[in-house]
Amino acid sequence: MRTHSCVALLSAVALLACAKGKEEESAGRVVTGAKTAIVTEQPFVETLDAMAVVSGRPDHMAILSAPSTARVAAVHVVAGQRVATGDVLVELDQVAFRGAVNAADAALAASEKQVARQQRLADAGIAAKRDVELAQAELAAARAVAETAHRQAELSIIRSPITGIVTSVAAVLGATADPTLALVQVADGSVLDLAMNLVPTDAARLRVGASVEVLGEGKNATAIGDGTLTAVGAAVDSATRAIAVRASLRHSTRPLHVGETVSVRISVASRAKALVVPIAALVPDGESFKVFVVDAQGIAHAREVEVDGRSDAFAEIVKGLKAGERIVTYGAYGMDDSVRIDVKSEPKSAAKAKPDAK
Repeated sequence: MRTHSCVALLSAVALLACAKGKEEESAGRVVTGAKTAIVTEQPFVETLDAMAVVSGRPDHMAILSAPSTARVAAVHVVAGQRVATGDVLVELDQVAFRGAVNAADAALAASEKQVARQQRLADAGIAAKRDVELAQAELAAARAVAETAHRQAELSIIRSPITGIVTSVAAVLGATADPTLALVQVADGSVLDLAMNLVPTDAARLRVGASVEVLGEGKNATAIGDGTLTAVGAAVDSATRAIAVRASLRHSTRPLHVGETVSVRISVASRAKALVVPIAALVPDGESFKVFVVDAQGIAHAREVEVDGRSDAFAEIVKGLKAGERIVTYGAYGMDDSVRIDVKSEPKSAAKAKPDAK
């Protein structure tokens, strides 16, 4: 029994010595070139980055189709072309439409004569009043057919109802137009929206009225426009498994084109005081994150933290850190626990990269 106790005690001492040896070994290692920062509380704006497609606003778009099945006789526009109200976009074969108009007009004229005839006979006591009523019903039907024929003939020359930009053309010369499918679409280029498809977890963070920045290209992209979030879908699209989100574009520093893909940054929430750290300080650790906290002796210790909101450069920490602690920023990824940090110059806070003489 005493033998087993001695063995266990010796094993524990050996493990403790081994751990201490490893800690001393790590502490003996010096990491150069790393940067650190002091954690402070300050205002924080949580943001969400996404991709958006510039599109026409639904109430400023025209989707035009054939009034009935007919052959496409002429196509006068291409996608991207600017058009004015009344411009001819597509012409359908007129033969069938003119034939329908002539037949409807002839039937209408015959019905009008029949009503007049039945009325004269009724007045003379030869025809019954019911015959007059039947003739009048046939006249009303013939008039409706004639109005429809004239309207379809008018619509067979497809004109733009608005001034704008042709966003798509499906009409093909000589092909048969299907009245259930759009032949051409026109959008008012002066009123644009930003259309996004977001995963449900991201969409749930958004609120209507939030500000939206349109960003340029590149790593350090600057804003080239701004807008306001106007709609967050209430249902998941069965095909994309995403939620449709729209924002209205207020202004931009350069012309944006319908169909263009842009980067956007949406403001999710704003807090007057939050504990924030640079994104570079976060090191993935399974499904969570850790940071390296530097003690008074310059030794970096790994510590698990809980992240809440994020922006493009910073993250809000709600658990695991406190104001005044120093953390490793640049160089944290891949760092070992309990190494010594050799820093020549350090920023004053986790969010402001101003040098601090050590």
